[in-house]
Amino acid sequence: MATAAIVLVCVVFVLLALVAGVWLVGERGHLLLPSTARSLPGGARRSRGEGETPSRQPAGRRRYLDPLEGYVYGRWTNQYIRVLMHKIVPRLSDQGRQRLADKYHGKVLTHEQAKAIVQLDTPIRRDLEQIIPYPMARDFILNASPEIAAYECACRHARENPCSPTQVCMVMGNSVQFILEHNPHNSRRLTQEEALELLKAEHERGHVHSAWFKDVIGNRFYALCNCCKCCCGGIEMMTKYGVGMVASSGYVAVIESELCNACGLCEQVCPFDALKVNGCATLVWAKCMGCGVCVDQCMTGAISLGRDEDKGVPLDVRELVN
Repeated sequence: MATAAIVLVCVVFVLLALVAGVWLVGERGHLLLPSTARSLPGGARRSRGEGETPSRQPAGRRRYLDPLEGYVYGRWTNQYIRVLMHKIVPRLSDQGRQRLADKYHGKVLTHEQAKAIVQLDTPIRRDLEQIIPYPMARDFILNASPEIAAYECACRHARENPCSPTQVCMVMGNSVQFILEHNPHNSRRLTQEEALELLKAEHERGHVHSAWFKDVIGNRFYALCNCCKCCCGGIEMMTKYGVGMVASSGYVAVIESELCNACGLCEQVCPFDALKVNGCATLVWAKCMGCGVCVDQCMTGAISLGRDEDKGVPLDVRELVN
């Protein structure tokens, strides 16, 4: 009995030591970084600045599991996304993939909508369930002069031959300080001018701007990503598995056939396989997400974006100012 007790004590000690070691690694040698304290249940209320509103708190056990998953997601983003993309998603049923999309999803933005978020100088407070057609897209808060940090794109890091550059995800708002404190070598603070330059460069590369929401990040908008069709996990969920992880911008491509020279470039660059060229470019309406990549890539100006109410409501912060 005494031997068994000693063994049990040793096992418990080893487990506690492992947990403590992982915690210190996660906190970069600190007992508790300030941004971690703010992410704990109740921390947002204690640290909330004037003019902000609290996010909804999940009930019961999820109240504590969500911050834990959010911590892992923010601290080890590359590893989290790699496991999700390569290990979990391929093994999920269609229903499982849809549940994932309800908790982790994006909204496609036109280039002008993305610029408007970066340039925002007026506070916005509005429930966006009417804007993002998913049940968890709530309490979207964009503060005046939002904090912005460039962060390594986890989707690109999950690929064997990723697109470059890789530091193209733009974390915004309450998540910025956490990312900067916990991943100082993989992130950097951006000025508004630097953020606009990053957006422009990615737009010129033909990449998609998208606003991302995740339930364990306070049920709110937290990142403006610049997605390429060969690396983005959200685009892959749509094109490979048919799961609507990304919502349309509210616009659709409009083609002027008389201007089209059938060069095929639009078909090549479209992230969602929504354009086909056979003598003239034609649109697969159901696949078009209104990202506008084809518009500026078209050399003859044959494509523009048109508002389409059947594609949802645009996430245009200029129209949401209270």
